[in-house]
Amino acid sequence: MRYSQMRWRRACVGLAAAAMLGVPASTGSAYGAPALEPSFSASSSTGTTDTEFPELTPAVAARLDTAVRQIMREAGVPGVIVGLSAPGKGNYVRAFGVADKATGAPMEPDLYMRIGSVTKTFTVTALLELVDQGKVGLDDPIAKHVDGVPNGDRITLRDLAGMRSGLFNYTEDEGFFKALTSNPQRPFTPEELLDFSFKHPVQFQPGEQFEYCNTNLILLGLVVEKAGGMPLKEFIEQKVVKPAGLRHTVFPTGTEFPSPHAHGYTNQTASGKVEDTTDWNPSWAWAAGAVISDLPDLRSWARTLATGTLLTAETQAQRLKTGPTTIPGAGYGLGIFNVQGWIGHNGSLPGYEALTVYLPEARATMVVLLNTDITHDQAEPSTLFGQAITRIVTPDHVFNLPVQASRPTPQPTSR
Repeated sequence: MRYSQMRWRRACVGLAAAAMLGVPASTGSAYGAPALEPSFSASSSTGTTDTEFPELTPAVAARLDTAVRQIMREAGVPGVIVGLSAPGKGNYVRAFGVADKATGAPMEPDLYMRIGSVTKTFTVTALLELVDQGKVGLDDPIAKHVDGVPNGDRITLRDLAGMRSGLFNYTEDEGFFKALTSNPQRPFTPEELLDFSFKHPVQFQPGEQFEYCNTNLILLGLVVEKAGGMPLKEFIEQKVVKPAGLRHTVFPTGTEFPSPHAHGYTNQTASGKVEDTTDWNPSWAWAAGAVISDLPDLRSWARTLATGTLLTAETQAQRLKTGPTTIPGAGYGLGIFNVQGWIGHNGSLPGYEALTVYLPEARATMVVLLNTDITHDQAEPSTLFGQAITRIVTPDHVFNLPVQASRPTPQPTSR
């Protein structure tokens, strides 16, 4: 990502009010069962060798509670939902803090949340399903499916899904920033988003390097629509969400937000002041970041995504093949990160952040959802929570993404 001294993302944040931090953690699970009640058999039927992973006893849960609360205090996070589980080890499901700063309503484990760039995992899964059906090929040039793309005869669908296209990231365009923040409820079309990108020269030739870019996903969304024969919303909900058994994952087309949901808070605003973004229109993120989900669905999706149950084994193997990146300890495949062994994606858009990952060695799932994207000491709050949790449960696999890697959302180079 390109940053300047006038970048959209502000690096500093004050502490939250003491009243918000005094809200106790919810101890119920998202399913209404005790948070530490094991839900898996202690024996493995897969033959997989388990990595060292502690039993999620009350003592371990207390350590996790302390670590999460500490991050909340330090980073000024209003509310956060955490779900952690591994076969035979039990579940840790907690909600901390508040879902609405105005009313003080507590965060709950089953609230709907905007998940930002975790959306990319759904869009790329849709694309890969079409690959399995023979309707598109990963090595197709994007020009075969979408006209007018700079370097379109050389950029492949694989380049786009792997963040190696060289196209300019539309969310770094100053005009885009002004258009969004001047009227956050306005709708954007995919074509408008691409216009913000295509007025800039390509950054490098396809395949030469890794650079996170939302423009890539807008193009892939158009490919899914054309090859799939229906709007992206319908394809993802019918061909990805439903077969995956997800019941609370939706692709909004406007400002709609199922209830109950948490309010989101950001300083990525025209004034730089913190605002409530709950009703901002996510159409600007579309295939790159518009999806809404909840903890139960994302816990299931993390496993589905990493194990490839919706794809052929061959296609899943291609998805998980990671090329070099500039991110220490992390690789990027086709719409998916591998960070110290944790496979999945993070997401961030004004007011919300998400982390949805799976560790195959332990068959462990970790989901973190929070209602702010305000960084602390130039670090994403979702990454801070991921680090703190994994230092306790998987010290050999500590999740870490630097801020540049985990800002898959609007960040123009100047105001």
